[in-house]
Amino acid sequence: MFDFIRTHQRLMQFILLILIVPSFVLIGVSGYSTYVSGDQELIKVGDGAITQQEFDQARSNQLRQLQQSNPGGFDPSVLDNPQTRSALLQSLVDQRVMVETATAERFSVSDTALRQAIASMPELQENGQFSPERYSQILASVGLKSRDFEEGRRAELALDRVLQPVATTAAVPDQVAQRIEQVLTEQRKIRLQVFPSSDYEQALNITDADIQAWYDKNKHTLQLPDQVSAEYLLLNEKAAMSNLPTVSDADLHAYYEQNKGKYIQPARVNVSHIQINVPAGASGGQRQSAHEKASEIARKLKADPASFADVAKAQSEDAGTAKSGGKLGWVTKGSWPANLEDAVFALKQGAVSGVIDGPGGFHIFQVNEIQAEHGETFEEAHDKVEAEVRRQLGADRFAEMATKLTDLVYDNPTSLQPAAESLGLKIKKVDGIARDQLLPSDQVSGDAASASEDAGILSDVRVRRSLFSAQSLNDKANTGVIEISPSAMLVLRVDKLTPAHVPELAQVSDHIRETLRHERALEAASKAGEAALTTYKAAQPGDIPEGFGSPLEISRINTQNVEKPVIDAAFTAATSSLPTYVGVEGAQGYTLVRIEQATPGTFGTSMLASLKNDLSAAWGHKERQAVLEAMREQLGVKVLPEGEAAIAGEGESTDK
Repeated sequence: MFDFIRTHQRLMQFILLILIVPSFVLIGVSGYSTYVSGDQELIKVGDGAITQQEFDQARSNQLRQLQQSNPGGFDPSVLDNPQTRSALLQSLVDQRVMVETATAERFSVSDTALRQAIASMPELQENGQFSPERYSQILASVGLKSRDFEEGRRAELALDRVLQPVATTAAVPDQVAQRIEQVLTEQRKIRLQVFPSSDYEQALNITDADIQAWYDKNKHTLQLPDQVSAEYLLLNEKAAMSNLPTVSDADLHAYYEQNKGKYIQPARVNVSHIQINVPAGASGGQRQSAHEKASEIARKLKADPASFADVAKAQSEDAGTAKSGGKLGWVTKGSWPANLEDAVFALKQGAVSGVIDGPGGFHIFQVNEIQAEHGETFEEAHDKVEAEVRRQLGADRFAEMATKLTDLVYDNPTSLQPAAESLGLKIKKVDGIARDQLLPSDQVSGDAASASEDAGILSDVRVRRSLFSAQSLNDKANTGVIEISPSAMLVLRVDKLTPAHVPELAQVSDHIRETLRHERALEAASKAGEAALTTYKAAQPGDIPEGFGSPLEISRINTQNVEKPVIDAAFTAATSSLPTYVGVEGAQGYTLVRIEQATPGTFGTSMLASLKNDLSAAWGHKERQAVLEAMREQLGVKVLPEGEAAIAGEGESTDK
């Protein structure tokens, strides 16, 4: 079963999406007609309600699925905000509304329709046909009975009948699609003149008073989150390879001999053959006749070896090689039966053998090419051999150290020192690890984790999650051993927690200076650009002003890598009189746009052939949402105070 899952990962992901996601968004197979009751209600939906139990279960399923789909680590804090909680609750409401409607309207699906729907799933087919064996195998691999899957699929198909017709029947009128296509394909011929803010930075003088004033006005924007300083031990390949014992030349030579195939290419020959078949159980007379035929061929070939390929095509009874002139390819010494190998390796290049008794009958060989044994002697391969042996010793030592590290961390839960001393590892210390990121160096007073050589490892979400656990923060206990990769393991301990705070001016003065420099440089660039814009607008049409680049032909679907604000400005500017100029302020400076030509759009463009279908799909989605909203109003969906509290994260259930 597990082999099947490993070799069909994409298929299993699809099946899991079908089988697991409905259990998260729907109330379950039984939810089509019955609801969970008896616990706190969050949102009223008709005569029923979304309860705290359902919400907690949905959150748990959501987190589990995201963790499974992100094996490198998923940060649960991403889901811990009002927006995400509200979206999840609303998705449960939407599904409940459809269940209520399907139940009230008695929507159902016949057995025939259900069978057709399941049989049409490509993932359950072989050679375009539904496969009962594949169906059973896949359900067994995820632990589902066919009855449960079919009931769930029946419920999904019934719910599809509530809103699917709305989405699938929406169609954008041809006139609308054509007009949108014309808008997308209309063109502008433009030239750009850029006033980069960086050109104005050097001339600026930012005083200490400027910095103080900015700090006093904007200090609330500088607040740093809770952060920890941590010490840690890193066990990786480098640590395991350090201080390995010296390997003697005798041991290296023994390894070389045992693994000679890595360093020496045995002798080999490229051969062709002609085969005269001898059937299994052939009589003595049949064998004699076949031998005589082979001998006659061999006699002629010894007189004319160059004709070997033609003779093989005409007379060889080995159908697999006759068409190619008898070519067998390369034969390495030690890979064939001894009598055949002795015969072919005794031949010189181009020579033809006598008749050889072998598998299937009698054979005649010709050697096309010879390669003698070649490679590296022990002395030549010495460094490679030593590196390989040391890698293997390092891997063994890594495994041993990993076991000891786990034991030592467990036996000494509040200190890394015993593990460091026993394993010869260095305790490293870093600062500035927040719940959701490694803080930049300019926001950290000590040695920033973001600037350390291990920043890539320390940024792993599992590291932050472990450091901000209650046990790590309150008890200063060691984290468990975190396996970052098969060759890197990490254990940490919180040294100090620094609560959220606004840093002192001295710590952020450089940051403020650069912020002010950029703001004022951008302002200067905008002033220069606006002055030039005024001049160009007042001038008579004529030569292209100095500073503009080469012309660009742009459209909304072919932007020529021009930034969107510039594109928008070029297409919203009046073009009744050309050339015309517009200015655009951006994050890095000011851009002047000279519009020289405006070409109307067309329709029937090949690259927009699917535009009408795409627009209809988008329209259908909006229509579906509108109908769903009307259904919600009809059922009287109402968020209760308990629901507001759940969205805000107050009074969450602890039974997770």
